[in-house]
Amino acid sequence: MSVEFPPSAAPRSAYPADALPEAVRERLRELSARSEEPLATYLYDGEVAAGRARELCAALPEWAQVYYAVKANSFPGVLAALAPHVDGFEVASRAELALAREALAPGTTRSGSGSGPAGTLAVVAAGPAKSVPVLTDLVRAEVESINAESLLELHRISAIAVQEGTTARVALRVNPQDIPVTGSLHMGGEPSQFGVPEPDVPEVLTEAARLPGLDLVGFHIHAASNNLDAVSQAAYLRWCVEWSAATAAAHGIELRQIDIGGGIGVNFEGEEPFDTTRFGELIARSAPPEGARVIMEPGRFLVADCGWYAAEVTDVKSSYGHAYAMLRGGINHFQLPTSWDIVHNVAVLPIDTWPAGLPRPEAARTRVTVVGELCTPEDTLLREVHIDRVRAGDLVVFPYSGSYGWEFAMPHFLGHPAADRTML
Repeated sequence: MSVEFPPSAAPRSAYPADALPEAVRERLRELSARSEEPLATYLYDGEVAAGRARELCAALPEWAQVYYAVKANSFPGVLAALAPHVDGFEVASRAELALAREALAPGTTRSGSGSGPAGTLAVVAAGPAKSVPVLTDLVRAEVESINAESLLELHRISAIAVQEGTTARVALRVNPQDIPVTGSLHMGGEPSQFGVPEPDVPEVLTEAARLPGLDLVGFHIHAASNNLDAVSQAAYLRWCVEWSAATAAAHGIELRQIDIGGGIGVNFEGEEPFDTTRFGELIARSAPPEGARVIMEPGRFLVADCGWYAAEVTDVKSSYGHAYAMLRGGINHFQLPTSWDIVHNVAVLPIDTWPAGLPRPEAARTRVTVVGELCTPEDTLLREVHIDRVRAGDLVVFPYSGSYGWEFAMPHFLGHPAADRTML
């Protein structure tokens, strides 16, 4: 079995420490000074996330709405920072539903003047294998819509709604045959566990119309992720609107919701950022039918740059000519660098305090591989990055760690302590 490592960072150099915001540097030094154990923490700036949400929402026409995908970062402080600036939340579990409800309180229901229907919780729900307990909680919470993934799921939602004496709003998730979109993660146009294949949609819609507990409001088409091209993302939205309108008309559905999923990407080194202004200008020409709204579910785009993962260097070692910075942490806290084919660069934050009488190993003006504390070579976060100086006791800081960081890690392997999480 081969081990999957992140790509080599050579010939890149680590970011200088002053590339980190001053407030982040000060806060990390403060946390390091008062910690009795080697520091490993996520630090989040809620205003950065809120600013990103405001930027996107300001670029969109009135019929386009932003629902933050809680899976990207579920820390309560981040949700609280985003809640005033998005139209709602997208959830995929009972735990995420509870977090969304808490973040939306006390305004947990819409007045009718906002983005969603009056009397509903500002939440849309997704997930490919929703259990009966999950569906029951969603129905009872009166979420704005449940994105149903199959005919069986539609039957289950209907039965729960009838038992609860209510009607559940649902959108059918569709796996289209062809989609005009680029991106690193495709979830449409090919065999998949997600959604109903497009050829099966007519039969499923016919059956759904007979189910007493359902109010079919539209469609969900989440076909790709991490798209940095505003032109192709706008073309994708236009295609979703046109397809949904035609399908709804053909089946006598009152179209009220077109959920295009997420898809907006995050730029790392050497990549151009997603142009929200251009995207907004392009989609303004693609208005949905009257009475319908288009929902976007960005996650990574809103929170990637609001977070930093910092871990103390517990040792610096040389092995057959290769230098290693050993962290109190690793993929048990931050697995993303090993699962996404990118170089996730770092900054080294010097920490001057060090116990008297102990040697303090360092690596200087050389390439360093950054590894964690787990008993596996896969615990490698960054390979062969040029570092001016790194010492035991310093902090290695990963910017752009606000999305799919702690939520995507494997914290129980070996049982080391979890990373702390705190707001700036």
